[in-house]
Amino acid sequence: MMRPFLALTLNGFREARRNRVTVVVGAFAFGLLVASTLLTNLSVSTFDRVLTDVGLGVMSIVLVLLAIFLSSGMLSREIERKTLFLIVSKPISRSLFLTARFAGNMLTLAVLLLAMGALFFVQVSLYGTLITEAQFVAIGMLFFELLVLSSIGFAMSSFASQMVSATVTVGAFFAGHLSGDIYELSSKTENPAFQWLGKAVYYALPNLSRLNYRVQATYELPTPVSELIPSMLYAVAYALVMILIAVTLFSRRDFK
Repeated sequence: MMRPFLALTLNGFREARRNRVTVVVGAFAFGLLVASTLLTNLSVSTFDRVLTDVGLGVMSIVLVLLAIFLSSGMLSREIERKTLFLIVSKPISRSLFLTARFAGNMLTLAVLLLAMGALFFVQVSLYGTLITEAQFVAIGMLFFELLVLSSIGFAMSSFASQMVSATVTVGAFFAGHLSGDIYELSSKTENPAFQWLGKAVYYALPNLSRLNYRVQATYELPTPVSELIPSMLYAVAYALVMILIAVTLFSRRDFK
């Protein structure tokens, strides 16, 4: 069981690495991170903050777009190339195939995140600014945000087209960062139905704001481990639920 899982995971990683869009987006991210240092000349007094904010912001935007592209289109590409039919015809369960492909995508994102993070810290060192613990925390928690978004994309792609999956995942990204505002607005209304609806939406949407620590990195604010661990567990639990939904729907899908 473990050997086929690892083989499919590495195969998914190699396919994502060979994908031209992945390479272009990765190179584009590296170029933006290098070019972002030019913006720091506009603010001498807040040089460190601008460098951190722009670098982490570009890293986040590019990796989020890449996560949405990879997760929402993985099954569609497998069906178009007819490689999916060859794999499922072998003694490999659909659940194993799906989870291995998901692991391969996360491996791709993790490698790119490490590479971009290394480049970011090189930039910080070259400009003589301090490397802070808050920066490491922000980059590490970005991986968990990518984990949640990728799981949503996979859940949608298990039964919907690539366009629909990408649209829903993009919507989940923006709504996830506004989920706290949705809950607050629903709490202020006097209509019980709207209060219930707002709370239901709040708990159904991914709370991505609790995984965003870029503000703390910009202002060098420390974050206690007691706050980070629950956020990590929340992201893992949410992703597991989404993957379980994806496996259930994908197992029942008819490819005839």
